[in-house]
Amino acid sequence: MKIGILTGGGDCPGLNPAIRAVVKKSLKLGYEVIGIRDGWKGLVDLNYKNLDSNAVSGILHLGGTILGTSRTNPFAKEGGPQKVIENLNKLGIEALIAIGGDDTLGVANKLYGMGINTIGIPKTIDNDLSATDFTFGFDSAVNVVMNALDNLHSTAESHHRVLVVEVMGRHAGWIATYGGLSGGADYILIPEKPFTIDEVCDSIKRRQSTGRTFSLIVVAEGAVLAEAERAVTKDSKIDAFGHVALGGIGKFLCEEIEKRTGSETRDVVLGHLQRGGNPTAFDRILATRYGIAAVNLIQKKDFGKMVALRGNQIIAVSLEEGVTRSKTVDMELYEIAETFFG
Repeated sequence: MKIGILTGGGDCPGLNPAIRAVVKKSLKLGYEVIGIRDGWKGLVDLNYKNLDSNAVSGILHLGGTILGTSRTNPFAKEGGPQKVIENLNKLGIEALIAIGGDDTLGVANKLYGMGINTIGIPKTIDNDLSATDFTFGFDSAVNVVMNALDNLHSTAESHHRVLVVEVMGRHAGWIATYGGLSGGADYILIPEKPFTIDEVCDSIKRRQSTGRTFSLIVVAEGAVLAEAERAVTKDSKIDAFGHVALGGIGKFLCEEIEKRTGSETRDVVLGHLQRGGNPTAFDRILATRYGIAAVNLIQKKDFGKMVALRGNQIIAVSLEEGVTRSKTVDMELYEIAETFFG
């Protein structure tokens, strides 16, 4: 059997361990593995490479993806899906493993509806896929935020400054909540809970009144201003999946806080630092377990599924369930974080 594998959407730590697991397990079963380059773009352009043991040797600890990635959506191009199917047939691929978030797996689900044998592996640093407890990439991103806050704490305290740290999180504030809570943030702003600038400033003033002359504010890029009822965007451009470019909430908050409190304030945008670097042990193991489980589903010919983590068990859910809705932050967890605000 020939298996195809691709990585789509934003890169994140854990992709290479997942690829490695798929290849190693497939070879033990006597399957051939073809790596599709640059996500769905590689199936439109017929760009691929064969993957053997040598190709995945020494990649467990590496961030990024040896296959490359893109945000290509074949369903946004005229004749795109037909081209993908045509090229899958040319390559003799009998089953396709797509590793990605809701956009990438949404394409896999549509192709499954067109008769293609697809399996999904969930990855996104945002951890916002509802059918799984965790996606790989998330833990690594949270550790980047936590370490950044650890480093920023001393400079904020030394200069008596407010530091506003902008992190990723379009519709869900998992990174902000976990990163902020583990890094000792003094206030956390997430898309799930619209906020007012006065609330943030009042918290800073309360800290100052008790002699704490600095504050660390963590804000997800998709955080919503209650006054404006929308997130701050960079511009009006949209990508192939219809997403606008978010960003700028940190700078906006920085200016407002300094104006309203008189505190010297700086903004720090972690940006793609959250996607880069080596995967944590948790993500290496989770990605490996997902890769093995995906091949097991192919062996059983149980297609149209996404592997998922529930508790400590790897299960299979339908791709449809995997991409139907976003998973937002548990408010009980956010309430724990609120204990430490102000």
